[in-house]
Amino acid sequence: MTRPSYPATAMWRTWRAAKGNPLSLVGLGLIVVLCLTAILAPYVAPHDPYQTDPLSKLGRPSSTHPLGTDQIGRDILSRLLYGARISIRIAVQVAVMSGTVGTLIGVLCGFLGGKVDAVLMRITDIFMSFPQLILAMVFAAALGPSLQNVVIAVSMTEWTYFARLARSSTLALRDQAHVEAARAMGASKTRILLRHILPLTLSPVIVQVSLEMGGIIRTAASLGFLGLGAQPPIPEWGAMVTAGRNYLPASWWVSTFPGLAIFVTVLGFNLLGDGVRDILDPRLRGK
Repeated sequence: MTRPSYPATAMWRTWRAAKGNPLSLVGLGLIVVLCLTAILAPYVAPHDPYQTDPLSKLGRPSSTHPLGTDQIGRDILSRLLYGARISIRIAVQVAVMSGTVGTLIGVLCGFLGGKVDAVLMRITDIFMSFPQLILAMVFAAALGPSLQNVVIAVSMTEWTYFARLARSSTLALRDQAHVEAARAMGASKTRILLRHILPLTLSPVIVQVSLEMGGIIRTAASLGFLGLGAQPPIPEWGAMVTAGRNYLPASWWVSTFPGLAIFVTVLGFNLLGDGVRDILDPRLRGK
């Protein structure tokens, strides 16, 4: 009888741990629904998200428009479905960009130390001294309103968390026995970094990414609400909320449903992030 491979065993243990945390399963379910919504938007959206109908503007929820229409007659449900694509795209791009940059900076600081560590960590402290949303607003305003500039602006505020985390992990790893053995065998600094330190810093970084995804979507939606993100007629949730605020409370559905979409998405990522942290953090497994 063959023994199960290590990846299969690890996946089974992860699944058993996840089943013990029902809230993480709720978060996972919400994110799966979000991803399916984004993938299937062209097939399940009842209307063209850009199609206007002046005769149906500010229409209440009905059988034709289940979530109503906005101020120029566009179907809100269709725009929400397409907006899910934009939210996932922003979250993934920011996570990849900020996670990669922050991890590399943190690993270099922790491994090299000295002046490199002092200079880069002081720069990190400067970035972290500003409120995240305020700093993202500054970058977005300087770059100009667009989706890609939102990704850059939010990434400029997120990388610091990954840098700090990667640095602390590297400081704990660089003096361990397997790293000292690699040095004694004549391994170069580059090889030690790439083979013996960087892979071991990825687990806490992945946990941090899962925890930050909700905040990334919230910050991006806030920039859209302030007019610094996606511009009309792009169906971005934050921009949809701000477009409907002038019609409250009479036409409450114009802003309420995009706001609920943001709330549910952020909640799903936060629940999933807490579950991932509990599963991957060995200090919490026995609790």
